[in-house]
Amino acid sequence: MGAAIGLAALGACVTANAGDNPLPSALEAGWKGKPVCELLHRSDIHRVLKCSFAPGVGHERHFHPAHFGYALSGGTMKLTDANGDRIARIATGSSYSSDGVAWHQVVNVGDTTVTYLIVEEL
Repeated sequence: MGAAIGLAALGACVTANAGDNPLPSALEAGWKGKPVCELLHRSDIHRVLKCSFAPGVGHERHFHPAHFGYALSGGTMKLTDANGDRIARIATGSSYSSDGVAWHQVVNVGDTTVTYLIVEEL
């Protein structure tokens, strides 16, 4: 496992959108058949998701279009993508932006629930 990294690693920059990606988006992907994200708002140009991960809960492989993320509650997540596995220690109130993520999956390896707001471009 790689070194600890911050919240920005969850939004590693690789442009992705629904039109060219066969994977589910963050909203459609879940964990062991259960949703982890809920749609809070949608317009013609963006949507807002709230995604929560109790300890041991993750997010199966999915993609993200360009987006902004904000940690409502932080913790420790294991991130897996084309670069391998690494640990992200996320501080409550931290934020990041990304041009998109072709694919990644995450799992909460800490002992606190991690919750994000994600604002995705459509």
